[in-house]
Amino acid sequence: MRFTKPSIAVLELPPGSSDRIIFDDALPGFGVRLRGGGKKTWIVQYRVGAKQRRLTLGSLNSLDLDAAQREARRALAKVGLAVDPQAEKDKKRAEASLTLGALVQRYLSLKKGQHRPRTFVETERHLMKGWAPLHGQPITTIGRTDVASRIGALAEEKGPGSADRARAVLSGFFSWAVREGLAETNPVTATNRPAISRPRDRLLNNTEIGEVWNGCLSHDFGRIVRLLMLTGQRRDELGSMRWSELDVENALWSLPGERTKNHRPHVVPLSDLVLSIIAEIPARDGRDLVFGEGAGGFSGWSKAKAALDRRTNVERDRPMPKWRLHDLRRTAATGMAELGTPPHVIEAVLNHVSGSKAGVAGIYNKALLLPERRQALTLWAEHVIGLLDENKITVIPMQRA
Repeated sequence: MRFTKPSIAVLELPPGSSDRIIFDDALPGFGVRLRGGGKKTWIVQYRVGAKQRRLTLGSLNSLDLDAAQREARRALAKVGLAVDPQAEKDKKRAEASLTLGALVQRYLSLKKGQHRPRTFVETERHLMKGWAPLHGQPITTIGRTDVASRIGALAEEKGPGSADRARAVLSGFFSWAVREGLAETNPVTATNRPAISRPRDRLLNNTEIGEVWNGCLSHDFGRIVRLLMLTGQRRDELGSMRWSELDVENALWSLPGERTKNHRPHVVPLSDLVLSIIAEIPARDGRDLVFGEGAGGFSGWSKAKAALDRRTNVERDRPMPKWRLHDLRRTAATGMAELGTPPHVIEAVLNHVSGSKAGVAGIYNKALLLPERRQALTLWAEHVIGLLDENKITVIPMQRA
């Protein structure tokens, strides 16, 4: 029959029939499908090779005849160009189910075993909370405008530094999605960074070193701060120190690769002053971790640091300029350099793979430099003791037999 609005309006399913397709004589392949219950839909029937395919365009209630014919002509034109409209529709439906929220869960499950615990927590927080407003959107529809708008909102809500980190985390996610074939492009590319992170250059001067030392109490955090000051190691590595890693007899602390930032084993020679601090730490029965009380190492860094700042500022005319625990690492490295320690030895102390140990040199330079490292850390500890004497702080290091 030739489709017209009146002829379509009177179409009914014959008695005893549950499914019937009626085609339009004027547009081959275009038809109406009648089904039990009164459901009527527009369809296009066509062939792809030897296979017959059928595409549903919509119900008669949602599309009038003219609109349905236009949709049918578009679909048939694609068939003429060797494009399968139904396969194209299935692909779009599948892409629509690949929302940011659903794929973030898959991404995080993969990264949980690859990232260091603290890095994973930050990645999870940014993806699950910072980018939550885009979770319901298919990733193929997320564009640069969406990302840039959200970065701007995060900069206002959380500050430019947090927004910059959220941007980097999302970029990492989309890079993974592109490699997995889930997205064609990374929409974070070419968006503006809310803040350009510049390397910190805060160093504690000699007076501040003494004041911070004096502000440390005989508890986990106070001991950690003093050990950070004396060894120049990373906060989380020291906060999760284990008794099994310590060789007190040989004055060594050996970190396995899974506990270091660069995943390389690291050995830290321990000065007498460091050993005296460790000797004061009470061991907990059945607990290998030196610090902390829960399942992991030391926690509560922010609260403990704020309390230390308050104690440190008691005797000052004005608050000490802001500093972070990581600044102790930079201060130790700079202090060792000023005492004459060569750069490659300082890099070995810090477990850096850069500068003199980067590239091919880093692969073939397997020298532990233990004597040189021990000398550097001993000189630095003696320098700190001298500063404490100047500030009238009594320090009696334990002498090894």
